Amino acid sequence: MKLRLARAKRGTSADADLSSPTPLESSEPDMADLERQRRGLSLFWRTFFLLAVLLLGSIVAWLQTLRTLEIEPRAIQTAQQIASLVNLSRAALVHSDAIARVSLLKTMSDEEGVHILPREPGDTFGPFDDDKLDRRIALELMARLGPGTVVADSVNQQPGLWVGFVIDGDNYWMLTDRARFDRTGGKTWLIWLLTAAALSLAGAALIARLINRPLKELSFAASRVREGDFAASRLDEKVVTSEIRQVNIGFNRMAQRLAKIEQDRAVMLAGISHDLRTPLARLRLETEMSVGDSNARAHMVADIEQLDAIIDKFLDYARPDHVQLSPVSLNEVIRSCIYGFKNRADMRIRLDLEDGLWVLADDVELGRVISNLLENARRYGKTPATGVTTVDIAARAREQSVLLKVRDYGPGVDPEHLPNLTKPFFRGDAARTEATGAGLGLSIVEKTIRRMGGRFALANTSSGGLAAHIKLPRAPQFKKK
Repeated sequence: MKLRLARAKRGTSADADLSSPTPLESSEPDMADLERQRRGLSLFWRTFFLLAVLLLGSIVAWLQTLRTLEIEPRAIQTAQQIASLVNLSRAALVHSDAIARVSLLKTMSDEEGVHILPREPGDTFGPFDDDKLDRRIALELMARLGPGTVVADSVNQQPGLWVGFVIDGDNYWMLTDRARFDRTGGKTWLIWLLTAAALSLAGAALIARLINRPLKELSFAASRVREGDFAASRLDEKVVTSEIRQVNIGFNRMAQRLAKIEQDRAVMLAGISHDLRTPLARLRLETEMSVGDSNARAHMVADIEQLDAIIDKFLDYARPDHVQLSPVSLNEVIRSCIYGFKNRADMRIRLDLEDGLWVLADDVELGRVISNLLENARRYGKTPATGVTTVDIAARAREQSVLLKVRDYGPGVDPEHLPNLTKPFFRGDAARTEATGAGLGLSIVEKTIRRMGGRFALANTSSGGLAAHIKLPRAPQFKKK
């Protein structure tokens, strides 16, 4: 891997092992906070709650309006019924003899629930004014039955609908069941209110789902485009709503153009790289055969090899963004990658691997990542005092992932350049004299790790050197019980 920057002993720290939190682990709370914020209130629930508040507020307003409009006609109707009952009772009592009057009072009590009782001067009663409807009924009765009419809700602490009236100068009470004239009970209103609320909430949920479905589909399609999966990002261009149809058509055309650009880029890089291989091979052959000066020949061969290495980077960068993931033994991949470096005099590799580490990855791609990191450390991670590159490779398993660290003891990297190291073709000014590649090494590593579902981060270590942190998904079937 070709790293383009001169490393400096300063900046952030990363420990020599995985005993303390790595940059990937230390960023987990922030990622979790972001995830919780994303899950806090989706567009569906926001739309649903707004519709629910609107509908429930409308129901309550209509309910109050109906109750208000009901008072006047219901008061008049109730007062008319009570006045008619009083007048009939009065007429029956006035026009019946003493014997028939007793029988009539008993019949009215048994059959109609209407009791006629004499009104005594010492009777105590409570006013009939529990609410606005009761007060309106009392006023209407007084207007219909004339002066001296008394309407009470209890007499001598006996509840009921009591109406005091006069027959030939004598005062009487008429007692009847108040429920006969009460408005619709609270339970009935509550049942209607709950039913209307349930239907309104169901309608609000349906409307919110219909409104947010196109946005949800657009969000999913955008996420697939972001991951490079253009085939799964197509939206329906035949929806009924014209505005949504136009958005879907525009998005599909944009995705098609992006896919075409990506395909053209990959084909162009691969074509250029492939076409350069043949003349480079001829140049190398002619150089070795025709250049007499061994020193000049060696330099020319080195330049040609460098060009060939740059071509390899272009081919790596042009690889498809999708890989087939399967359980891979991380220990075996690491050991196979270090095999080509263990006999080099300018490089020492120390391993600290947990046994039985399995990850979900592509074994070829993962091997290319580790080899690139080792080559980068060999070139730019030499210990200043010895001139030998010492590389520590450590790996630990977590609940859902495996953490891998590859670090050297070189000069490190200027902290302000760390975020730019994984950008394609990035080169710092200090690297111009040491340029030996195309500036694609770390970007290829980051891109490969990301398409395998992992994460990649770089950090300077407190004791000097650069550490590469890799987080890969752990193979489910090989998790510890």
